[in-house]
This record gives sequence, C-alpha cells and structure tokens, in this order.
Amino acid sequence: MQADQNLEAVYVDKHYDLVVECKKGSKKACYELYKLYSKAMLNIAFRIVGNIAEAEDVLQEAFLDAFSKVKDFRQDTTFGLWLKQIVVNRSINLLRKRKLELIEMEGEQLENIADEEEEDDEEVQYKAAQVKEAIKELPEGYRLVISLYLLEGYDHEEIGQVLNISENTSRTQFLRAKRKLIEILKRKGVA
Repeated sequence: MQADQNLEAVYVDKHYDLVVECKKGSKKACYELYKLYSKAMLNIAFRIVGNIAEAEDVLQEAFLDAFSKVKDFRQDTTFGLWLKQIVVNRSINLLRKRKLELIEMEGEQLENIADEEEEDDEEVQYKAAQVKEAIKELPEGYRLVISLYLLEGYDHEEIGQVLNISENTSRTQFLRAKRKLIEILKRKGVA
C-alpha cells in the first residue's frame, strides 16, 4: 500500500512508436501523426480564433513547430497534449497580434453554467451545436476565455497564466461571456 502512494503518474501515449519514428526523421510517421491529430487541432484553433482560414494557418504553424522540435519532446506526456499546448499558444499569439484587450475587474462571482435538466442525447447534441454556433458570435476576448474554460477544460488559474492576466480577470471575462452567450441564445429562441 505504501509503495502505491509513491508511484508517479504514467502517461500512456498510444502513438509513442510513431513519435519515436518521427524523431528518427521518418516523414511517413510525421504524416501519420498529422493525419491523426490535424482535425482535432484545427477544431481547437478554430474555437479560439473564430476564423477558419486563420485556424488553418495556426494548425500549419503548430505542426511545423512540433515537427521541428520533436527531437526535444521528452515524451513525458502524450504527443496530443504537447501538440494541443502548441496549438493553444499559437492561437493566443494570433489573438494578441490582433491586440486583444481584456478588461480587469474585481469582486464578481462566478455563476454555474451547468444545466441540470435531463434530456436525450439527440437533444443535448442539438443544443450543444447551437451553443457552439452562438459562441462564434461573442467578441474575441469573451470567446477565447469561454472556449478555453468550457471547451478545452482549462481552469481560471491556467487561463490566467496562458493569457498573462489575473485569475480574477479570467473569471470576470467568463462571467460576462456567459451572460452575453445567454442573451444570444435567448434571441435565437434556444434558451
């Protein structure tokens, strides 16, 4: 029992061998990794930048970064998580180039966005698609924070670190984004 408590978390990367081959210079392995991850990474970039052409640029730059630095990748996490961080950082850098400004405010409480109604899977998927469409209508700063929080699973401390803002600013932006999102959904007759 005592020995179990001292074990470190072990990451299992199902594409470990492809990464090893890519490190050795195999173009085929690199292409296979691209095919495996490109769609998911494009979706992440698109949710953050909100423009498909820019998201495609971010994707290409992220893969170029990853493949040029793959020899430095220690494989202490999965390739997918490592690549996702590159995509998120590239996306955020693009937004910074657009001079994204976040407004810092203090003292606002975070509200719970969880909807406790039980609905069948089809209805949930339909509503999720409508919410994702409504997120696209949010201003950039709101869209970025709400996407990182709700869709990518970052907490406010992590968002603060990634965007170089305070945790409280992240919470405030999320709260405002959520309110604006509810307005958009009500206008569309969804909420």
